Amino acid sequence: MKRIVILVLAFFAISSVGVAQKAVGLDNWFNHETNAKTGKIFHYTWDDTENSGFSQLGDLFKKRNAELKTIATAPNAKSMKGINVYIIVDPDTTKENPTPNYIQPNDIKFLKKWVSNGGVLLLMANDGPNCEFTHLNQLAKEFGLHFNPKTLNPVLSRDWEMGAETKFPNHPLFSGVKKIYMKEVSGITLSKNAKSVLNDAETGAVFIAEVSCGKGYVLAVGDPWLYNEYIDHAYLPESFENLKVANNLVDLLLNKVKK
Repeated sequence: MKRIVILVLAFFAISSVGVAQKAVGLDNWFNHETNAKTGKIFHYTWDDTENSGFSQLGDLFKKRNAELKTIATAPNAKSMKGINVYIIVDPDTTKENPTPNYIQPNDIKFLKKWVSNGGVLLLMANDGPNCEFTHLNQLAKEFGLHFNPKTLNPVLSRDWEMGAETKFPNHPLFSGVKKIYMKEVSGITLSKNAKSVLNDAETGAVFIAEVSCGKGYVLAVGDPWLYNEYIDHAYLPESFENLKVANNLVDLLLNKVKK
């Protein structure tokens, strides 16, 4: 019996060798908002558990044994060391941050190389008045993407169906998904090798796009989309499957990381 136990322990030890934990970095440099009431950093952060946060999305990554990191400086060799997936969400306008940290040429140069070497980049914009498009698009164009500073899929009050999307391509992001909610989205213009992942059924506008670059991968979404308010059914009717698509998104990004 003792020998069997030793062999079982040895098997698990050998199996775990070389299985590195994947690290997911969430930008808090280009998006760096302070809550006027609390004085704390909030809005699309791992630690924000209110409607405005990404804590529930972070929990899905943690369930897959991914490590969450907050990148509180510009992306560079030091801040991005060990990061497999990097998420940039809704860069600040001067309305959100009086001294925003704009995406700079050195940031673009670094990220293009980082993706080419195997990094997985998720770019999430916002609708027209709520995102800094000029510098974000300078980065996005390196991958054949351009976020359009307009507001599509407007939703009046709680008329949920105005933000419904129900027609999906055969893509891992929408595996088993019948209906999602996307409210106030910027469309995406494609060039180079970028491909559409989701087109709005009514307007034909691209809401989600993807592109492979070297050894890496970029996914672009015209909205922060899966923050706490709209990831599950705290507000959304049961017919919407944002939680299911959020699980698919997490799997997609982690599976794109090279072994």
